[in-house]
Amino acid sequence: MARIVMKFGGTSVGSVERIQAVARRVAEEVEAGNQVAVVVSAMSGETNRLFGLCRDVAPMHDAREYDVVVSTGEQVTIGLLSIALQSLGVEARSWMGWQLPVLTDVAHGRARILDINTETLIERMEQGQVAVVAGFQGLGQTDNRVTTLGRGGSDTSAVALAAALMADRCDIYTDVQGVYTTDPRIVPKARKLDRITYEEMLEMASLGAKVLQTRSVEMAMKHGVRVQVRHSWPEYWTIPGTLVCGEDEIVEKEIVSGITYSRDEAKVTLAKVSDLPGVAARIFGPLADGNINVDMIVQNVSEDGQSTDLTFTVPTGDLDKAVKLLEERRDELGYKALTATDGVVKVSVIGVGMRSHAGVAQTMFKALADRGINIQVITTSEIKISVLIAEEYTELAVRALHSAYGLDAA
Repeated sequence: MARIVMKFGGTSVGSVERIQAVARRVAEEVEAGNQVAVVVSAMSGETNRLFGLCRDVAPMHDAREYDVVVSTGEQVTIGLLSIALQSLGVEARSWMGWQLPVLTDVAHGRARILDINTETLIERMEQGQVAVVAGFQGLGQTDNRVTTLGRGGSDTSAVALAAALMADRCDIYTDVQGVYTTDPRIVPKARKLDRITYEEMLEMASLGAKVLQTRSVEMAMKHGVRVQVRHSWPEYWTIPGTLVCGEDEIVEKEIVSGITYSRDEAKVTLAKVSDLPGVAARIFGPLADGNINVDMIVQNVSEDGQSTDLTFTVPTGDLDKAVKLLEERRDELGYKALTATDGVVKVSVIGVGMRSHAGVAQTMFKALADRGINIQVITTSEIKISVLIAEEYTELAVRALHSAYGLDAA
């Protein structure tokens, strides 16, 4: 017998028919003798609809009341799924976040989970009852009000619940069969990975891959929760997904596991900045205060050593805000010119095997050079190399790198 947490997103529970299909899948796990908890999102589009209602009533609405409204979407799906399971003869009971409770901080709209009380849940599961738990929500530890977790909240809820239940596995059902070496829409020869390490998945999630949210991967890695990505449609249920696990579970590690890309990039260059201690802090401090995330950074010092050109990237949606902040402080920062563009994309090569193999960067640079693709910015970590290139070369670069590292399926 295994203890399993199953998570189904909005598209998986987007209609009565799909909820009934989810119930059949859950029933299969119960029939196999497993203890099961299910975490579900609101029906597809419902959270956006509820957010729209809040915005229409008052654009500057109270975040606490916003949480009360948008958390109702999950209440509907846990009730419907519990009814669907009961109709199949499976004993099931729904649970809201506040009923367990899932304790969070009080950052309404973007709360973080602090603790989950699973004592009653475990008792019921050991008696054969399926626990159907609302994702995306919790209870503020100090204000005793409903909270929501923000982007990726249901995935995070599922992994946190799996950790609290000491589950054998957390299955995330989504609209893909697993984690691929790259985007199959760009590279038809992309391969589905049987296993991938937490670190690789975290890099992929943060660098453009949409399969899992970064927060959920971080939590899985912290608590050692084995996460399996699987397709939610019935025709794919017999196909194994991708297991996200510790490095020790992967016998033979690939040098490179995947190629990702992110179009949500904009580049800012400050020319002729004084090359003095504290200048970088004066530049990036206001951006941090404005909640603007700075990613890739390159600094080029002039021959005379008196000035430097500083290039960095920010999310596309923050470009105008970043430019405004920097222009307002031009006299203080002392740069000669500012240029900004959003016509760039970040392409990354990821793999834990990089730690023990030389020449990975050279392969990347040669593959791009052979196709006439100019590299504008480079950053590296222990298991990742990222480059910034012109957006028009995205697909060519991804395909070239996928082939260069031998990732194409036979």
